[in-house]
Amino acid sequence: MAHSLISLLLLSFLLLFASFPRSQSNQFCDAGIGYRESTCGISPSSSSSKLLIKGGTVVNAHQQEIADVYVEDGVIVAVKPNIKVGDDVTLLDATGKYIMPGGIDPHTHLAMEFMGTETIDDFFSGQAAALAGGTTMHIDFVIPVNGSLVAGFEAYERKAKKSCMDYGFHMAITKWDESVSREMEIMVNEKGINSFKFFMAYKGSLMINDELLLQGLKRCKSLGALAMVHAENGDAVFEGQKRMIELGITGPEGHALSRPAVLEGEATARAIRLARFVNTPLYVVHVMSIDAMEEIAKARKSGQKVIGEPVVSGLVLDDSGLWDPDFITAAKYVMSPPIRESGHDKALQAALSTGVLQLVGTDHCVFNSTQKAFGIDDFRKIPNGVNGIEERMHLVWDTMVESGQISVTDYVRITSTECARIFNLYPRKGAILAGSDADIIIFNPNSSFEIRASSHHSRTDTNVFDGRKGKGKVEVTIAGGRVVWQDDELKVVPGSGKYIEMPPFSYLFNGIDKADAKYLSSLQAPVRRFNSAS
Repeated sequence: MAHSLISLLLLSFLLLFASFPRSQSNQFCDAGIGYRESTCGISPSSSSSKLLIKGGTVVNAHQQEIADVYVEDGVIVAVKPNIKVGDDVTLLDATGKYIMPGGIDPHTHLAMEFMGTETIDDFFSGQAAALAGGTTMHIDFVIPVNGSLVAGFEAYERKAKKSCMDYGFHMAITKWDESVSREMEIMVNEKGINSFKFFMAYKGSLMINDELLLQGLKRCKSLGALAMVHAENGDAVFEGQKRMIELGITGPEGHALSRPAVLEGEATARAIRLARFVNTPLYVVHVMSIDAMEEIAKARKSGQKVIGEPVVSGLVLDDSGLWDPDFITAAKYVMSPPIRESGHDKALQAALSTGVLQLVGTDHCVFNSTQKAFGIDDFRKIPNGVNGIEERMHLVWDTMVESGQISVTDYVRITSTECARIFNLYPRKGAILAGSDADIIIFNPNSSFEIRASSHHSRTDTNVFDGRKGKGKVEVTIAGGRVVWQDDELKVVPGSGKYIEMPPFSYLFNGIDKADAKYLSSLQAPVRRFNSAS
């Protein structure tokens, strides 16, 4: 009784705290309201349509060179030394700095309804935060409405009307029947979606079984769409959760203890083997453990087309925060799969540096402290998700480049170019080349950054990277040819973003038909048999 009373009082305090006005820098405007007009209400036409970035080192995934970059009407027109222009062009000096493609985040959840609530960042605040951190495009996950892909897509179209940068969509599959199969074809051929996600976890809500996964893999293959999996054994996680509750472990630490790395490894191995059976490429989202990473390494070594995506939280954090005595501090780290114990982070970094893992996402899926408090008496009710859309570019640089684990060109590959290639957007996206979209950052390797929940641009009141400092800073972000981040000031407007359609049959499908033909010719079957005379 006393425990329940204390919990009720604490929840009341959190609700009261959440109603207090936040600092101006942290209450980002909704549809143009909330920030001072000079920061938020900038019309797209108020910035020059012609830009010249001078004197920097242009970095692509394949090379770096000292060159100028000329932009006109949202497109890169020229990349070469000593470009001469007229007086109507805005000049940006990048001397001593890098000119890179804007980041592309392959894994976000904005305005997502989940676990009885909705993520606190919508398609404006989340994208504004992304731009402040040097990311100029993201790919979000559409959740079907009552299993309907078309209804889900239409719902997300409405949510994205306030977007302020380019975005694309993946589509989740949560049930299977002929209507879902037909709608998958509509999504690919008419709506610009070339990837479908299958949740092997979240029993009772999003989780699918192996039969559905097999049907989905086959359909993805026929459509030239990439199959993606959230790989955890949902049945075993459900048992692990019951075990923790029976042991009286109800706090955030129970979340990690209920879904150990072995369950991520098992599901990853199962998905990989089923994809091999169907012979279709597979993308494993948020690889959080050595167990999962080693399954991907083994598959890739055998020649299987498997993509592994770590997320920035898994690369730079360990699970110690989940044991913090303060509930709100601990709860902010709850995500699935969970952040692992120390050692997994370093192993994932090494896998990323050696090509076992190919690109970095965030799984940006944020809930504020009031929402997290829904699970104050039961970790199973804590909404799962952490931030990262604003912090990814800085943390990957500081963790991977400053430590000497990867080169500057590798940095561009894992934060932008490889994502563009996997989802069939290259070289429109992910490159500083003539004809590419003018999504560009100017990055100062000699500057520094500090992450603070009090000054980030997400609407959430916590930050799992709070207090972290490092080297390297995005000083200018250019999205669609417009300067949207400069001198630590955002200049964005709701509705200025564009939906980017992604065509099917990316490079990952090259050779699939030949492999199928080789398999069929190797069967030596059916065998012609003759009945022996009686």
